[in-house]
Parts: sequence; C-alpha cells; structure tokens
Amino acid sequence: MQLFYNPEITAGMDSFAFDREESRHIVKVLRRSNGDSVMVTNGMGSIFRTEIASAAEHKCTVRIVEEKRQEKLPYELHLAVAPTKMIDRFEWFLEKATELGATRITPLICDRAERRSLKTDRLHKIVQSAMKQSLRAWLPVLDEPQDFRDLVSEDFNGVKIVAHCEQGERLGIKQLVRPGQDVAILIGPEGDFTHKEIRFALESGFLPATLGSNRLRTETAAVAACHAVTFINEPS
Repeated sequence: MQLFYNPEITAGMDSFAFDREESRHIVKVLRRSNGDSVMVTNGMGSIFRTEIASAAEHKCTVRIVEEKRQEKLPYELHLAVAPTKMIDRFEWFLEKATELGATRITPLICDRAERRSLKTDRLHKIVQSAMKQSLRAWLPVLDEPQDFRDLVSEDFNGVKIVAHCEQGERLGIKQLVRPGQDVAILIGPEGDFTHKEIRFALESGFLPATLGSNRLRTETAAVAACHAVTFINEPS
C-alpha cells in the first residue's frame, strides 16, 4: 500500500484535491486514473480510502470512501538531539526515528553544537515521507531548533533522560523506562554535552543514561535510544 499525506482532510469531508506536485505524482508517475483507489492520511490518526474522481495532473480530485482510525501509541517519545555537522546524518536520524515511533523531535542547540541553523522545510518533508513509508497515521512534531537550557527547563510529565559519556553511575534505558511511560531523551553532539550541561540536566530531574560501551555517533545514539524505548513497549 502506498500512503499519501494531506493535513487538511478532516472527518465529514466528502472530497478534496491534491496539490500540483502530488497530483502529478499520482497521475503521471503512478498512472492512476478515474475510479482508482488512493490511501491518504492526515497525520492525525486517520487513514482515508479514496477514489479518484478527476485524474488531472495539475489537480487530482478524490472522493472519500472510508475513514479508519489508527490507534495512538500509549506513550510519548520526545527526542532532543544535537544536529550533526553533516546534515545528511541528521536527516537519516529523522527518517529512522519517525519509522520507529518518535512522537516529538527537537533539534537541540548546546554548547558544543556542530550546527546551529537548519532548513526546517526540508526536514519536515523528510519526516512526512518517513511517516508515509512506514504507514503511520500520526505525524511526529518537529520543533524549531531550541536552546539546551530552555528545553531542559520545560515541564514534562514522564521520565527524563540525559545520555552522556562522563564517568559515574549511569543505567541503560531499559532499566529506566517502564512500558507505557512518557519519555524525553537528550542526545548530545559528537563531543558530548559539557559538564555544566550534564549537571544542569541532572539538577533539573533528568536521569543519567548509557547507551552501551561502544562510542556512538550522535545519530546512531539517537536511533539506539529510540529503538530501546520502542522495544520496551513491544507486546510480550
């Protein structure tokens, strides 16, 4: 099944039209024609089965035939990750985190950040594409880049984790998180968080965590953390 994305669809609508880019893809590339089925999500939990009413390349119009709801995950997973110097590595992380079930992603600007500005339009498209590819009906929230201290100071009703490489007592994520529990995880840049940042996070209620004995790249660490939370919540 191929899934399309249109955030403007709501329950009760009878029909809608795709924009020019999506219309051309449906009609020209996929060679869909009048009467063919097209599956669409609004990124808010609904998947709509539609039929093409007008297969025009500039404006493909469809009729909504059926709406199904996809169950929301029983937990929130917020990943706050320092953007990598090579943007393609951060884009790879966004894709995989979306596939694995992250619900909110924040580019984290910290003291040793390798990158402080991002073209978020492109990043939103990557997240949308990953959602469609993985047949998810819930689009993760992708924040604008946020300062480390501002984010750490936010209220969060769940377990808060800072993954770092400094010596000291640190537990694995599987030891810190229970099934169904909301989780926020901080992942630092290649040079790790500074001592002051780690101390500030700990004083703000974050729990210190390790992702294993191997030294991981930022994007690998973030995906590993995401997978650990997903695994904890898998039905036994």
